[in-house]
Amino acid sequence: MDYREAGVDVEAGRAFVEQIRNLVQSTYRPEVMGGLGGFSGCFALPGGYKEPVLVSGTDGVGTKLKLAFTLNIHHTVGIDLVAMCVNDVLTVGAEPLFFLDYVATGKLNQDQLTQVVTGISRGCQIAGCALLGGETAEMPGFYQVGEYDLAGFCVGIVEKSQMLNGSRVQVGDIALGLASDGIHSNGLSLVRKIVDTCGYSWSDRPQIFAGKTLGEVFLTPTRIYVKPVLAALKAGLDIHGMAHITGGGLPENLPRCLGKNQSIQIKLGSWVVPPVFEWLAAAGSVNSTAMFNTFNMGIGFVVLVPPAQTEQAIAWFNSYDIAASAIGQVIPGTGTLEGLPV
Repeated sequence: MDYREAGVDVEAGRAFVEQIRNLVQSTYRPEVMGGLGGFSGCFALPGGYKEPVLVSGTDGVGTKLKLAFTLNIHHTVGIDLVAMCVNDVLTVGAEPLFFLDYVATGKLNQDQLTQVVTGISRGCQIAGCALLGGETAEMPGFYQVGEYDLAGFCVGIVEKSQMLNGSRVQVGDIALGLASDGIHSNGLSLVRKIVDTCGYSWSDRPQIFAGKTLGEVFLTPTRIYVKPVLAALKAGLDIHGMAHITGGGLPENLPRCLGKNQSIQIKLGSWVVPPVFEWLAAAGSVNSTAMFNTFNMGIGFVVLVPPAQTEQAIAWFNSYDIAASAIGQVIPGTGTLEGLPV
């Protein structure tokens, strides 16, 4: 017997590495040292920092992968993987430097996983970070045929004196919500439950989605906010805090960027809630509280700015084709979000 008879094709793994080589190299920054195929990835720290702080983040895509398997569409979830990590790193003001991925599957399907890496490469290009390396694990008997799992890891850098940790946030600051591209990569277990048990198909085209199928709508990848936000910081926009709105929605994530003895008063109706959330609430009979506790409700990222810079900040993000709205204000409190349905 040999490894191939046990279900692991070493030669296919080597061929896969060669197949994705150009995709990986297309993301390289000048600081990348060496190439693909070593035991580790090497990256030189950028110059110009007095007290550089490395910032790390890791995440996955969750059960959105199940939808990718069902529809046999794999080029978008790689963007989700990168987005979930780089948007987290961004919240302290850090620039993502490099990204690594871990892909595990029962049997290596080169075409399928090349699609995945195509998405990862695209996500890294959007974020401006290098795809420094990764790991592909073939584990027969561990995953269902045609399925895989993804995990990502990102490292960024920020000047210590410029880190955002809640200490700059002031009562009166405006919470500026940056629009999401749909549900991003959270709440898919509930979405799948609604579609599977309420008589829908992923190929259905509800009128509210203007001709798109449910599959297309829910596979829309997570928006990456890195370049517009970093450019705003470099341009002198006085951002006091940031939050990535992921699992748990606004109630769980927005308070994480506050200082002590602060809360945020949310103004319902101050932003446009995309049709996808209206459809989910109606199709699954999901109440408002559960909707806000599960989904981003149209807000994928939040920056806190002084009131005097609100209009300037809105115009800035609009220039990057990101709808921005003043959705609330920092008030004295105990780390809560006020004004949402209870």
